[in-house]
Amino acid sequence: MKVCYVTDRKALPGSADAQVRLLLEKMENAASAGVDWIQIREKDLPARELFALVQEAVRRIPHSCRILVNDRLDVALAAGARGVHLGEQSIPVEAAKRFVKEKNPGADFFVGVSAHSLESVQAAEKNGADYAIFGPVYESPSKVAFGPPRGIGQLAEICRSVSIPMIAIGGITAQNARDCMAARAIGIAAIRLFQDTPDLPALLAALRGR
Repeated sequence: MKVCYVTDRKALPGSADAQVRLLLEKMENAASAGVDWIQIREKDLPARELFALVQEAVRRIPHSCRILVNDRLDVALAAGARGVHLGEQSIPVEAAKRFVKEKNPGADFFVGVSAHSLESVQAAEKNGADYAIFGPVYESPSKVAFGPPRGIGQLAEICRSVSIPMIAIGGITAQNARDCMAARAIGIAAIRLFQDTPDLPALLAALRGR
């Protein structure tokens, strides 16, 4: 099971500077606990501040944990991250893949997408995406803008219909994560599940059946 921690510094306590410091600690702890990917999803940060955050995360976090940057391909490449995660309003997948190939040929760099329907996942696969995060599978406050939950049935249908790796997001818990895996997702992504838990190693052990 791939586990992706999606960040949200604004949900953390303290001043703006304190939130950034605490977020870096959260990311370090997540990587140490065994999280596979960290998606830095700080959409409101200006480019210079986002670059500084990503660069510091890359410096602190072992290479075994893949750092992805939400939307900002330029920041991801400049700061040494190992992937970019594109939304529906981001640059096209094929353009991002071409740019990475031109600027950093042979790099171990993922271009992934958020998807909310079978059609969008099929388009992502056709255009060369390395993975897709699909959701919301279950109800989630952070995914209200994307409409009602798609449900485990639609996740399973999509996983059967495409060959790119699928990751489930939206209302994921330690209890329903197994259903996502049974639907043939390769992993799960979440904000609060990983950012708010008091014992992340124990949570990951439970998720992975250890």
